[in-house]
Amino acid sequence: MNAERILIRYGEISTKGKNRNRFISQLEKNIKNTLSDLKPVRFDSGRDRMHIELLDASETEVVISRLKPVFGIQSFSPVVKATKDLDDVKQKAVELVNSVRDKGDLFKVKARRADKKYPLDTNELNLEIGSHVLRNVDGLTVEMKKPDIELVVEVREEAVYLSAETIQGAGGMPIGTGNKASLMLSGGLDSPVAGYQMMKRGVEIEAIHFFSPPFTSDKAKEKVKELTAILSGFSGSIKLHIVPFTKIQQTIHQQVPENYTMTSTRRMMLRIADEIRKKTGSRAIITGESLGQVASQTLESMEAINAVSSTPILRPLIAADKTEIIDIAKEIGTYETSILPYEDCCTIFTPAAPKTKPKLEKVEFYESFVDFEVLIKEAVEQTESEKLTVGYRAQEQKFEELF
Repeated sequence: MNAERILIRYGEISTKGKNRNRFISQLEKNIKNTLSDLKPVRFDSGRDRMHIELLDASETEVVISRLKPVFGIQSFSPVVKATKDLDDVKQKAVELVNSVRDKGDLFKVKARRADKKYPLDTNELNLEIGSHVLRNVDGLTVEMKKPDIELVVEVREEAVYLSAETIQGAGGMPIGTGNKASLMLSGGLDSPVAGYQMMKRGVEIEAIHFFSPPFTSDKAKEKVKELTAILSGFSGSIKLHIVPFTKIQQTIHQQVPENYTMTSTRRMMLRIADEIRKKTGSRAIITGESLGQVASQTLESMEAINAVSSTPILRPLIAADKTEIIDIAKEIGTYETSILPYEDCCTIFTPAAPKTKPKLEKVEFYESFVDFEVLIKEAVEQTESEKLTVGYRAQEQKFEELF
């Protein structure tokens, strides 16, 4: 059933104090962005909830699908508008309940009266509307505590608004309220999930990927673009920075002992990511590291790698099991792309026996024989950047054509 309005409930934003309006304004901006290609909508934003008035009710289903991944929305409900004539309210109530009839047989009416001059009080409204719905919709049973269908009737000065469906939102905080960070995006399972987790906390992200041709293929690059496009479905768009990393990796493998090459590689990646972060105005770097998952993700390895930067490193998956990460990847739609068999620059150069407890002084000594600063500057200058949206596959050559 088409709706005239969408009622949005904030959730965690409601716990904010004096700065609550900033979070509400950012949420409104994010919703406007995700609906920008549709007919204009009007916003009525209060302290605890927001109304979106649709100028074209035929776009209801599209609007609902666009709102589901928007962070900052706890839940929302499509709302039907009726005149203040009781017969019109009853008719709209029957139509609305019939539209959600598949949700179950247990039914309840919950009336609210913002307009205290309306001739019926809330109890009378509950009785009049509820009895009419029961007479005209087969198979319903009244259930006050745990109804399958709760018909909410709100009488306001200008009209009566009805809703009978609560749709779960993405939760979290509006993207942009937590500033911006740079995501080190490998193309595996973990880093896209880490990016998603930080976006859910209101952080805007830009992605950084290290590309080492001819050892990594164009298919691997397209895989990362596709992952970025999927993540952009939660934010509108994400800028991807692709760093040429071949020369640095070859230099590391020529200069550094094999069991320390992984540590040195991660250190150079972090140094480059830090330089790109400065250019983009990001305040932190995000990684998909999970403690103990691989050799570079022990505490000793993280200590040696982190030593090249004083920038905050955010690791939202640090205590997550692999199965938990896989579950989230499936939920957000990155899993099938992440498991495609195109290796990134880390996996193709993985040593047979990497150090799990590298010594900082040793890796610094091995690196001291090469002026990596020049190579890092060159890689940053040759980095290619591209803004990607959820429609990437439709706009560009289809990903399947690469097989």
